[in-house]
Amino acid sequence: MAPAQGLLAAAALLGFLQAASSFEVKDSSGKVCIIADLTVAFSVEYKSNGQKELARFFLPQSAIVEPASSCGKGNTSHPLLLLGFGVGHSLNLSFSESADKYRVEELVFHYNLSDATLFPNSTAGGVKKVSHKTTIQAHLGTRYRCISSQHISVKNVSITFSNVTLEAYLTNGTFSTNKTECAEDMFSTTAVVPTTPKHTTSQVPVTSTAPTAAPPNPTVGKYNVTGPNGTCVLAYMGLQLNITYIKKDEKMGLDLLNFIPHNTTSSGTCDNTSALLNLTFEETRVIFHFVLNASNEKFFLQGVNVSTTLPPEAKAPKFEASNNSMSELRATVGNSYKCSAEENLQVTDKAHVNVFNVQVQAFKIDGDKFGAVEECQLDENNMLIPIIVGAALAGLVLIVLIAYLIGRKRSHAGYQTI
Repeated sequence: MAPAQGLLAAAALLGFLQAASSFEVKDSSGKVCIIADLTVAFSVEYKSNGQKELARFFLPQSAIVEPASSCGKGNTSHPLLLLGFGVGHSLNLSFSESADKYRVEELVFHYNLSDATLFPNSTAGGVKKVSHKTTIQAHLGTRYRCISSQHISVKNVSITFSNVTLEAYLTNGTFSTNKTECAEDMFSTTAVVPTTPKHTTSQVPVTSTAPTAAPPNPTVGKYNVTGPNGTCVLAYMGLQLNITYIKKDEKMGLDLLNFIPHNTTSSGTCDNTSALLNLTFEETRVIFHFVLNASNEKFFLQGVNVSTTLPPEAKAPKFEASNNSMSELRATVGNSYKCSAEENLQVTDKAHVNVFNVQVQAFKIDGDKFGAVEECQLDENNMLIPIIVGAALAGLVLIVLIAYLIGRKRSHAGYQTI
């Protein structure tokens, strides 16, 4: 990253690190139908003078609700929150409802590479667009609440939502009293108590609401898939499955499963543009589907399939979930993707696969060894925050020193010679 851009990102992060923006959509009579309080961070990879640069910025509090925002009209159109900011940038959240739930059906982000403030010396120009289906949903008549960070990666763009409270299809013009919590918050605030200690499994149902320590991180395992031309998938990672389910007493339960590498079997298949990594631990199976985008020479995780057996208290003993529209763990072909931070791969609103200390490479692998490393956004952010804090403290010390010197000079000027 260029120094000027790094300073710009640091200033933006320092200004908006804890700031949430609030937005409302009203109908023609002035009645509020959508409210959204949220913090959104963007990271966009672009080219500048032949080099890859990374622009980081936040949804500013000065963003405006564009006139195209709408409360929807029956079956002809759905509620829409369209936020505009900066020079030609916008974030679009479209809502839909079915049965007793509403959801954010799709997220669309437009960014303008001609904006020299956010994208200095960008080789390309004009407005670009990315879109992504989401699993954000809540029961009608409740507000959706998620304090935890939720990461969405699409092509060269990463979007992180945090401290989110939103509600659509409002009836009284304000947030409902009842809320629907996201699975990430339920995991972080609900106790996980193992029923019977075992050395072969880490499956632990929720049985109490008393706060306890979080379960240990899973051990990193080494997995590979061999195809006709040699190794086509090479992966090092700690793997944890996080399932929320309905118990027989209609309460919510949480099932956590840490994969134990020496008890996990791996298999898979691959061709020139598609590769499957199949990991099986006891009665649980996770299949990772990697694909190759030949046009930009990138590989990424497109799909995850999960199947497992839940604890006896579960209302339905068998659980299956899949998501085939992902864009995660992305890197250039011939390089490896690496992330030391925990990454949350959302399969559905009830199923998440958490990966720890991951390094993965697909398709072009030389001698069963990883290629050059491409660091994840989370690791880069973790490196940036201490720099920002240090810079802020240094600035504070400088301000205090200048104030002291000015005060001392004025004090001396007040004395007169006798």
